[in-house]
Amino acid sequence: MKTHYETRYASSPKAVKAYDTEELRDEFLIDNLMQEDKIQLVYSHYDRFISGSAVPTVSPLKLEAIEPLKADFFLERRELGIINIGAAGVVNVDGKAYALAHREALYVGQGNKDVSFSSNSAKDPAQFYINSTPAHKAYPNKKIGINDVEVIELGAPETANARTLRKYIVNSVVDVCQLQMGMTTLKSGSSWNTMPAHVHDRRMEVYFYFEVDADQAVCHFMGQPQETRHIWVGNNEAVISPPWSIHSGSGTSSYSFIWGMAGENLDYGDMDHCKINELK
Repeated sequence: MKTHYETRYASSPKAVKAYDTEELRDEFLIDNLMQEDKIQLVYSHYDRFISGSAVPTVSPLKLEAIEPLKADFFLERRELGIINIGAAGVVNVDGKAYALAHREALYVGQGNKDVSFSSNSAKDPAQFYINSTPAHKAYPNKKIGINDVEVIELGAPETANARTLRKYIVNSVVDVCQLQMGMTTLKSGSSWNTMPAHVHDRRMEVYFYFEVDADQAVCHFMGQPQETRHIWVGNNEAVISPPWSIHSGSGTSSYSFIWGMAGENLDYGDMDHCKINELK
């Protein structure tokens, strides 16, 4: 079996206050993604969100139902978002092939039974980043190319947070139940993402960091606005962000990250901003 998974349970903000570095990383850091010839999944009890990766080389990788889903197939009661951060590849969904180039995405709706991943070149494989959430309705599959996304320019060089945000899987681009995914890229000379920070109590989020140089890192900030914590992350690592937590980061060099959200609200602007000078 080439599908590997682990389960992460929800933690209260009161409990997290007492976590040491190791406990914080064990609960919230995902550090085993993008392994060749494997599908790696983390099933979180925050909104039953699944984060993962698939890196096929010689043979395709099939997305199988994991035990916590209690389902006959993975998407029996779920929807799926995929963004390729590697070389060209193909996602096959119930016999239909979707070619995904670098930074292209695919939304796969509830009810699709057979999903598999393959690469055009085993030596230069695709790297599929995966998010999945429970779904209440079957929406059509849709490929989202780099020219199909909504683009927002945020921040400024003066505050070291100039960045380009691209909305891939959001309800203004594709019909979805609750899953939202997008990508943010820092501009040259800027280091801060999602600053000013915010929380959104009706949604959780996962940040997946990539394009981080091997000798560099990103410091991801989480926790309640007046009880912040930090986790140092490297390339192809992700952090689970509970609804009560801020999610922000600063890198020692340039980087990009994919954000994925789930919850009861599809309004991207539903967030409570935190004043920078009041963070603790």
